[in-house]
Amino acid sequence: MLMTANPRAIGLKAKLFRGFADPSRLAILETLRAGPLTVTEIVEATGLSQSNVSNHLSCLHDCGLVVREQDGRHVRYHPSDKRVAALLRLADELLADVAKGVYACTRYDLAGTGRNRGPKRGER
Repeated sequence: MLMTANPRAIGLKAKLFRGFADPSRLAILETLRAGPLTVTEIVEATGLSQSNVSNHLSCLHDCGLVVREQDGRHVRYHPSDKRVAALLRLADELLADVAKGVYACTRYDLAGTGRNRGPKRGER
């Protein structure tokens, strides 16, 4: 039996993956795989600016991908669900098998901006 894609479900899933697609958010999520961290610790681990980390943590929190917990005077962040780390681990496993094709893809650049670095239309 052929299943039809539910456009609403597909849109929601695409929105979820956009949360993972930004290089800064992905760096933060990767860093949080090791355990709960403060903004300062995330800044040190990722090399991102404090304002950038705070902005992306807010986005990840609003999307339900990370949670905040008060730890004395500090706030620590960690993935909201163990499946976030599992999804990142699965991505690592998949990438190990398809890295050559992903690297060769000209539709998206490695910086994650979505800009095509390949030939322009009509060029070779």
